Amino acid sequence: MIQTVVKRDGRIVGFNEQKIMAAIRKAMLHTDKGEDTTLIEQITDHISYRGKSQMSVEAIQDAIEMELMKSARKDVAQKYIAYRNQRNIARKAKTRDVFMSIVNAKNNDITRENANMNADTPAGMMMKFASETTKPFVDDYLLSEDVRDAVMHNYIHIHDKDYYPTKSLTCVQHPLDVILNHGFTAGHGSSRPAKRIETAAVLACISLETCQNEMHGGQAIPAFDFYLAPYVRMSYQEEVKNLEKLTGEDLSNLYDAPIDDYIEKPLDGLQGRERLEQHAINKTVNRVHQAMEAFIHNMNTIHSRGGNQVVFSSINYGTDTSAEGRCIMREILQSTYQGVGNGETAIFPIQIWKKKRGVNYLPEDRNYDLYKLACKVTARRFFPNFLNLDATFNQNEKWRADDPERYKWEIATMGCRTRVFEDRWGEKTSIARGNLSFSTINIVKLAIECMGIEDEKQRIDMFFAKLDNILDITAKQLDERFQFQKTAMAKQFPLLMKYLWVGAENLKPEETIESVINHGTLGIGFIGLAECLVALIGKHHGESEKAQELGLKIVTYMRDRANEFSEQYHHNYSILATPAEGLSGKFTKKDRKQFGVIPGVTDRDYYTNSNHVPVYYKCTALKKAQIEAPYHDLTRGGHIFYVEIDGDATHNPSVIESVVDMMDKYNMGYGSVNHNRNRCLDCGYENADAHLEVCPKCGSHHIDKLQRITGYLVGTTDRWNSGKLAELHDRVTHIGGEK
Repeated sequence: MIQTVVKRDGRIVGFNEQKIMAAIRKAMLHTDKGEDTTLIEQITDHISYRGKSQMSVEAIQDAIEMELMKSARKDVAQKYIAYRNQRNIARKAKTRDVFMSIVNAKNNDITRENANMNADTPAGMMMKFASETTKPFVDDYLLSEDVRDAVMHNYIHIHDKDYYPTKSLTCVQHPLDVILNHGFTAGHGSSRPAKRIETAAVLACISLETCQNEMHGGQAIPAFDFYLAPYVRMSYQEEVKNLEKLTGEDLSNLYDAPIDDYIEKPLDGLQGRERLEQHAINKTVNRVHQAMEAFIHNMNTIHSRGGNQVVFSSINYGTDTSAEGRCIMREILQSTYQGVGNGETAIFPIQIWKKKRGVNYLPEDRNYDLYKLACKVTARRFFPNFLNLDATFNQNEKWRADDPERYKWEIATMGCRTRVFEDRWGEKTSIARGNLSFSTINIVKLAIECMGIEDEKQRIDMFFAKLDNILDITAKQLDERFQFQKTAMAKQFPLLMKYLWVGAENLKPEETIESVINHGTLGIGFIGLAECLVALIGKHHGESEKAQELGLKIVTYMRDRANEFSEQYHHNYSILATPAEGLSGKFTKKDRKQFGVIPGVTDRDYYTNSNHVPVYYKCTALKKAQIEAPYHDLTRGGHIFYVEIDGDATHNPSVIESVVDMMDKYNMGYGSVNHNRNRCLDCGYENADAHLEVCPKCGSHHIDKLQRITGYLVGTTDRWNSGKLAELHDRVTHIGGEK
């Protein structure tokens, strides 16, 4: 006798014979002879009592077909089989439509989910086929019922869900010194330790590119200047030795001689060893420049992830005050300023300047000149972004200015905004750690569901009750994914889990990664604080101090619950100001379909990213800073402050400095500046003309506006989804104005 039924999604439910009776009755009503109650009962009883104790839906349907075919009502069997086939086709129709949009290279939100991926190429198409096939599998077989329900009803979004079955982690900050000092093996070949700057730069590329294939998120180098600095001196020594061969002189006293700075200078008027030393410095500077130029070029051309997508890479630098470290920074900045290829702006790596008082922020600081150069480069090339090491929440008590390895205690970030620093299970550092996975809560929908409550206090109380429930589900989902991830074996990540992740050097290939991954973080993200506040009290936090107070209360509550989850589950939970790309429109479309157009809430094609002031709200950069700054301390899983400026900033780096000053003044952690930059897609020519339609260099009409999407750049807005394109259209500038 049948007792339980295995549904198509893997769930096991109690057997209900009424469903068999209803299916047969429906088929009979579509025939000329109509319903036969006696036959319905006979077939139902036969199947119910002779079936196995547990049967699948498909097996029960097969039994119904067989019994109908054996009966006198062959007409009913035909109708039932036809209906069953139609249902099977309907279930597959959505997948077919998705696949055909990929096959035909249609420009839609499926193929444009990730602006940094070209879904029109064969490799890109394969990735989308795999992605769209994998997501339903995750829903059906890997998610618990309450989590699946929350996802289905648009309350939460699981990021990188298509990578869920791979057990991969999100991102990591590469301890590049391990690779450079010892080399590595990650496949059939091995790489020797670096001995010169060119090799070091190439190994940095290889480390980032190789690990990208083992993870679903970004790759970063936390101390690019410190890691590469030793190879500047090695290259200089190599140049001195070349001079020894040329001159026959013993120049060994120059090998380790103090050098205040590696500055290229003319040799005119120099004599003897002074001339030889300057010649070696000049040659070294040229080599470093070429190595940095090659590094940038490689990070924009070497494809990863199935040969389809360049590495989502970031590099952090700014605090190495040695002559060699300064040389690395100067040349990476100058190479970035000059551009790649035909002079176009490099999309990757995302460069991050680590701003620190006493090191590079004040005029008397050793690296102040390089900070000024960084602002000049940002004014033209968008990068570097700026990471504020002086923010109260970005400091480490172990940091000392005279510590040659102080970079270990400095925070580093992913370019998109992901932040990893605090660790319940080890040192407070970013190095060799990363995010494990993150999921985002649709706080707008929670607020919309409370709009019918007239009493404001009751409305807000109900919102917090709903938020509390979804937070519980999200934390549980992240733990469930962690429990799945931890079963992966070290050999599945040959580079990451041998050289790059903290503690991984102690793992054997067949061991699971359980003992080390808890050093990573689990991120609880949120989207649409502005729209949430409008739904609750009629105004967003840019318009009203009352709304700002409520906004901070909401995010503080989420932060406090994350701390509780850390204790409950024994993980590093943190709140993330979600860098929504495809998600910004996805949540909105579903909510608008359910609730209709609500002014200030669902009336645009996107929800505002995380806790930002809406892009369409006109205000000064100062006011934007004052509003958004308090959220940075609350969102330690990652955050970003950006300012939109008008026109060409190339000749006005002081604008960039003013943004960094605001970050310093208002205790913000990470920020960037967005401005106008046109790019010819045919020849790479760039300028800042707001109305450029024809390239003055080659005459092409294929002009694109280079833009920042969620913290990183995208070379063409043709790959943006509809939600982000709508947001781009609404963006207003923040420098100047009355508000």
